[in-house]
Amino acid sequence: MKTVVVRYLVVNAQSSYSILIGRPTLNKLGAIVSTSHLKVKYPLPNGVVGVLRVDQEVARKCYGDSLKARRRLYTAQVEKEVHSVDLDPRVSHFDRRPAPAEDIKKVTVAEGKKVKVSTSLSQEDAGKLIEVLKANMSAFAWHVKDMSGVDPDFMCQKLAIDPRAKPVIQKRRKFGEEKRKAVAEETNKLLMAEFIREIQYPTWLANVVMVRKSREKLRMCTDFTDLNKACSKDSYPLPNIDCLVDGVSGYELLSFMDAYSGYNQIRMHPADEDKTAFIADQANYCYKVMPFGLKNAGATYQRLMDKVLVNQLGRNVEAYVDDMVVKSMSMDRHLDDLQELFETIGKYQLKLNPEKFSFRVQAGKFLGFLLTHRGIEANPEKCSTIVNMRSPSIVKEVQQLTGRMASLSRFLSKSANKAVPLFQCLRKNDRFAWTNECEETFTELKRSLASPPILTKPRLNLPLLIYISASDRAVSAVLVQEREGTQVPVYFVSQVLQGAEVRYQKIEKLALAILVTAQKLRHYFQSYEVVVRTDHPIRQVLQKPDLAGRMMKWSVELSEHSIKYEPRGAIKAQALADFVMELTSPADEGSTGET
Repeated sequence: MKTVVVRYLVVNAQSSYSILIGRPTLNKLGAIVSTSHLKVKYPLPNGVVGVLRVDQEVARKCYGDSLKARRRLYTAQVEKEVHSVDLDPRVSHFDRRPAPAEDIKKVTVAEGKKVKVSTSLSQEDAGKLIEVLKANMSAFAWHVKDMSGVDPDFMCQKLAIDPRAKPVIQKRRKFGEEKRKAVAEETNKLLMAEFIREIQYPTWLANVVMVRKSREKLRMCTDFTDLNKACSKDSYPLPNIDCLVDGVSGYELLSFMDAYSGYNQIRMHPADEDKTAFIADQANYCYKVMPFGLKNAGATYQRLMDKVLVNQLGRNVEAYVDDMVVKSMSMDRHLDDLQELFETIGKYQLKLNPEKFSFRVQAGKFLGFLLTHRGIEANPEKCSTIVNMRSPSIVKEVQQLTGRMASLSRFLSKSANKAVPLFQCLRKNDRFAWTNECEETFTELKRSLASPPILTKPRLNLPLLIYISASDRAVSAVLVQEREGTQVPVYFVSQVLQGAEVRYQKIEKLALAILVTAQKLRHYFQSYEVVVRTDHPIRQVLQKPDLAGRMMKWSVELSEHSIKYEPRGAIKAQALADFVMELTSPADEGSTGET
């Protein structure tokens, strides 16, 4: 007899087997398994070989039961997968919907028609704004019938299907009574709106997906998984989020708006309508307009916005797919900018959603940031989510934490260095362990997010100053600008060292910090004079004539930018002081890996 201590993980799973023994236990036993002979042999302390034999009849019964359980499990997984379909991979996962960050109220612009405006609006300004809105009622869609759609000759959605792809007709899925009724209701709405038409003999056919939304409502989407796989990707670029955020911040007045069922305002190309066919309760239908969930739909809509707003983007309007922000420095200018936008979209028959408008506000959330005339602030909701979060107890919670940190990394000094203990918990080969170092990192993170710094949009007439640092585990940088004798932070950058990077020499790590910053913030490096402030001879090293290897490669890549190097000098900002202090250990007085 042989006894070993085994730690089991108890799970609620459909299985015909009571215990599953893994390799650690088999190694402890020194066991050899033969599935063909249904035997397990292992050495005993007295030198005898122990043998476990399995009854053939029991083995067959367990195997048959396992197949039944697998079929049940597969059915459950399919249902679960339906609710998590990636409807549009072009759409980022963060909450990008623009929204005001101050109190708003509804004002009437016509009988039964209201819009949202800031409560800080004076009576005189409110009257001027209402007059502008009344004069442009045709720019809004108060009902789906008000949508005329974009001229197909100007923009329509074409499918680039690989000619080698074989059309797929999905097997019809069964729904419960509640979902079946919801499918019928949504289909009738689409028919009334003339967004779909009945079709016979489709070559491509997809199922509908009922997604549970807020307030227990069901939303019908179409599972275009097979069709999307057959389509080539449209690589039309989405706007750079950092550029959009910088473009909106610093303005006194903002108006946030959204298109009315934006995707559906673009028609499908007639030759591709039948390929969007889906299964409903009583018939098959296909889309006459561009549906949500279709591959490249986001790219097509962004292309539309870029063409429609070509004379306003960057000047008084910013747009990310179907979300728009009008920005101005004064009330009179803001009214003129709104009038210009209404006239522009009217030419192309685009309609806006009055329910998702917020006019003349001084602060708002856009692309995950809080934008005000003061600058760029971290979204308070994202910060409070981490501040109120309890210490993780499983790997999934650590993954959620690191993901939330990534969305706020622009505001976090030395974020990668702080996150290293958390990444240790995510190693697949290690048992999960929330260490004291992890808890200290988590506490420090909460402290940082309790009062995150306000970042500023850089001014074109001033150089960007970069302070760099390197530790044993990460490289970091902070971008600042000097204004009125002080330094204001623009952006924090940090990256964990991987593989051979950990063994780089100190000067190589500092050069890598510059390279990482230049790659991530290329738009800044191409638009501004950049000054790297450091007490290390990086310029001399990168410009050595006998340079070789990776340093030569980095030198060539950085040479396209106009980068100057200056001594570090005095610190003139609290945010920068924190950055340098965090990255300097007591041993740094002599020599350390951080600067």
